[in-house]
Amino acid sequence: MEPIYVDMTASEREVAEYLKELGLSYMFESPIFLYDEKGRPRVWTPDFYIPKLGMHIEVCGSEKYDYEYRDRTYQKNGYHVIFIHAYKHEKQWKKFLLKKIMEIEEQRHDEVMKMIGNRIT
Repeated sequence: MEPIYVDMTASEREVAEYLKELGLSYMFESPIFLYDEKGRPRVWTPDFYIPKLGMHIEVCGSEKYDYEYRDRTYQKNGYHVIFIHAYKHEKQWKKFLLKKIMEIEEQRHDEVMKMIGNRIT
């Protein structure tokens, strides 16, 4: 069955196809709960959630939008969100995505090892 790309931009469709190539299933615009910089509850919808990896992907579509604010807010709330600027880095975003996935996995591994190390000693 072919994937259905309802309400996706061209860049989002391209990312969806790449995720399919990687064998990663995703949820499109799955809502997440977080608190903003003033402690107010919010619900945001990053473009992709990859359940197998426990990560989100935000496909950036405009230079005018404050993605740094979003990144800080996601991090503060403990979400791993990878921001892809496919429109700026047409040929490099796939390598960037893989690199960021690996970085997040390494961070998680380090955190687990610290946790285990503290329990063993």
